[in-house]
Amino acid sequence: MKKYIKLMRVHHYLKNGLIFLPLLFGGEFYNVDILKNVVLGFLAFSFTASIIYIINDIFDVEKDRLHEVKKNRPIASGEVSIKNAWILTVFLAIAVVILNYLACASSVAGWLLIIFYVLINIGYSLGLKNVPLLDIAILVSGFIVRLLYGSVVADIEISNWLYLTVMSVSFYFGLGKRRNETIKQGSSSRKVLQFYNQNFLDKNMYMCLSLAIVFYSLWCTDPNTISLYNNNAIIWTIPLIILICMKYSLNIEGNSHGDPIDVILHDKTLLAFIFIYGILLFCIIYGNTFLKMLV
Repeated sequence: MKKYIKLMRVHHYLKNGLIFLPLLFGGEFYNVDILKNVVLGFLAFSFTASIIYIINDIFDVEKDRLHEVKKNRPIASGEVSIKNAWILTVFLAIAVVILNYLACASSVAGWLLIIFYVLINIGYSLGLKNVPLLDIAILVSGFIVRLLYGSVVADIEISNWLYLTVMSVSFYFGLGKRRNETIKQGSSSRKVLQFYNQNFLDKNMYMCLSLAIVFYSLWCTDPNTISLYNNNAIIWTIPLIILICMKYSLNIEGNSHGDPIDVILHDKTLLAFIFIYGILLFCIIYGNTFLKMLV
């Protein structure tokens, strides 16, 4: 069972936490009905992501065997057969249809986002990953689709500033991943890496990170944000966001392979910063509501 959980990349479900952002920032976290739909949507999207990971591992099995880290993946190592991987994919697809129906019901947008995510990632596996910049754009689209899907499932509109923040951070993650792959593997593990160099990736990843901080700051100072939360305390999260970005960048420029989830999960200090940010954000957004519930 453990090998199939590893194949599904369950630890990467953390990326799907973006689905909860519209609910969290929309101030509806205590709405049980909406929360239920978002949880179901989270599971649907997580299983969809697992399907993509499995298909990608099947197509890339030979290349993965040449990679110092990816050679340990269940299919590349021979721990899981390609036949069993396809069977698991079918079961996951059935679960996705059921869960997405429960979360979105007849919402066309919810179904279209799931289908788009599957198609664009299959295209990535079939060859789009070898096209420079398009490969990064597809990685970024995955994060944006998660955010849009969360907005649809929760039926909550999210600020354009937050969309821009997530987009910029996603480009930073994608460029940082390619940067460290270029340094550690050269073009031996990915054909597209021959088109990149460290100088180009460094300049653009930090441009995107700077934009992300600017967009987040603009969201914090937006009159609509202040009005929504009935206070302007959200501005005090900006220094913490900058600190989180600096710590992540410090890891990227170290001995990391560049995968965002691996970078975060293997740094206790970074995890502590993110935890503190989450607590502070929750208190700012829901502090008054929580006090009223106690009274």
